[in-house]
Amino acid sequence: MILPDQRHLFDIPSEVVYMNCGSVSPLPKQVQAAGITGLNKKTTPWQLQTEDWFGRAEVLRDLFAKIIGATKDHIALIPAASYGIAVAANNVQLRPDQHIILLDQQYPSNVYAWQELSRSSGAAIVTVKRAAGQSWTAALLSHINTHTGVVAIPNCHWTDGSLIDLEEVSKAVKSVSAKLVIDASQSLGAYPLDINKIKPDFLVTVGYKWLLGAYGMGFLYADPQYSIAGKPIEYSWLNRAGSDDFTSLVNYQEIYRAGARRFDMGGFPSFVHVEMSIAALSQILEWGVANIQETLSVLTDAIQEKAAALGLETPDSNQRVGHMIGIKLSDSQVVKLRKELADNQVYVSFRGSSMRVAPYLFNTLNDVDRLFRYL
Repeated sequence: MILPDQRHLFDIPSEVVYMNCGSVSPLPKQVQAAGITGLNKKTTPWQLQTEDWFGRAEVLRDLFAKIIGATKDHIALIPAASYGIAVAANNVQLRPDQHIILLDQQYPSNVYAWQELSRSSGAAIVTVKRAAGQSWTAALLSHINTHTGVVAIPNCHWTDGSLIDLEEVSKAVKSVSAKLVIDASQSLGAYPLDINKIKPDFLVTVGYKWLLGAYGMGFLYADPQYSIAGKPIEYSWLNRAGSDDFTSLVNYQEIYRAGARRFDMGGFPSFVHVEMSIAALSQILEWGVANIQETLSVLTDAIQEKAAALGLETPDSNQRVGHMIGIKLSDSQVVKLRKELADNQVYVSFRGSSMRVAPYLFNTLNDVDRLFRYL
């Protein structure tokens, strides 16, 4: 279903064309209001209840679980994608003869932890590049073999929206008994994902892009096998069993709270972040992720058509997501356009050799026309 223009739900001046949600999304008005609600909890701390520390976080877990088709017991609250990737790397054991598979020019949050694991384990990093005309999926499948220990990839490439078929990659990864770790920061909330079809070991995402939340709150999904003996990267009192009984905190616990909660960041009840994220995810579920994707695809298809008319290269429509598209440009074009667009309040990103256009439900075809005045 194509959703109507939702600009009225955002505080965006009429003269601004913002198509840069792949960097940071604007906050919906109701998410701003929820942040104030959370802030007021700290303003009057004498009114805080146990529900504020633990109950609201459970509401948030459940909302995120609904987006990916999981249950809340398998969700942890984390501050950043790099934190979640560090958790994943901390729970992957590799031999020196095994490989860590990454994409060429992958986002660094899903690289640095694997470089560290490579140094400590002796496992080699294999960086997958694409041949001309080759999809990322095909390139990845050609590198997965009996030496593969872990495949750590996104759902789409952050520079231009090129799609990776996670279901196909997952089948190949499982056929060689390797681990699959996904950074879904550039897709989750705008591109449908079913955790039950992909079955990764870990999936992480930030909350401030396509999930419309605040900077500093993200999410981690951990396969149920890690709920029993998974190793967190910090040791907070909040993720131990019985921690909701403040009178017994001096009775130190070896047992963790159930499920993926053992991986929660310290301070996960953050009143402001939790309330804002609850409001944001509630709105996304109301719209429906599939509907968001269908609506944004209209805009990126129009961008692709206009780019082709100018002889500019974009990923094929069947090899990219519908919420983000990269247009290949020369260095001189990038220098000129970056200034000219910003001077005229048209906001996109320049990533690698691509101008990345990442619209949202507050954009229309008129915004696309305005962008192409300068192209």
